Amino acid sequence: MWFRFLQRFVKFIDPKLEKYREKKSDIKPKYTPTSLEDFIGVIKRTPKSILSTTDRERIAAVMSFDSRTVGDLMTKKADMVFVDEKEYLGPLVLDKLYKSGFTNFPVTDAKGKVKGVLHTEAFNALEIKKAERVDKYIDKNVNYLHVDDSLKHVIEEIKRTNGYYYLVLDGDQNLAGFFTTEMLLDYLTQ
Repeated sequence: MWFRFLQRFVKFIDPKLEKYREKKSDIKPKYTPTSLEDFIGVIKRTPKSILSTTDRERIAAVMSFDSRTVGDLMTKKADMVFVDEKEYLGPLVLDKLYKSGFTNFPVTDAKGKVKGVLHTEAFNALEIKKAERVDKYIDKNVNYLHVDDSLKHVIEEIKRTNGYYYLVLDGDQNLAGFFTTEMLLDYLTQ
């Protein structure tokens, strides 16, 4: 008896409740971003159960790619390690270079002007017993970028030059830092 009553009640009430039901297509988001910054903010606030921290950072990096510049990612001049072209690559200098953690070093002349780049891969053939001058190992093919260059421009430069290490110049053409393809990849794959 109760079962029949419940069946009739459901048949009676169901059509009346229809107008209160939300259709899936009618469900609107509670918040709609109005700018790229808003959208990135929504992504960053998304719970970790939906997007991991790494995924959120990757999406944000890709979404903000067009607005980022070399200056945002580069290593600043104050943090760089320079080598004088007349210096000898003996144990003390090699130790200093290895401890820096960098793999490329701008080589300067007596006036501080960059003459080229010293790559640590050039050390593989070097015998530490016999100290040789830095100028013997200089790569004079130096690639440059500017602080305000977009990351899109960097990709074009990488394709054009096939380079991986770039010295970065400021608006007055003074050395501001360096940039590597590894920095770009790290940014994109955070």
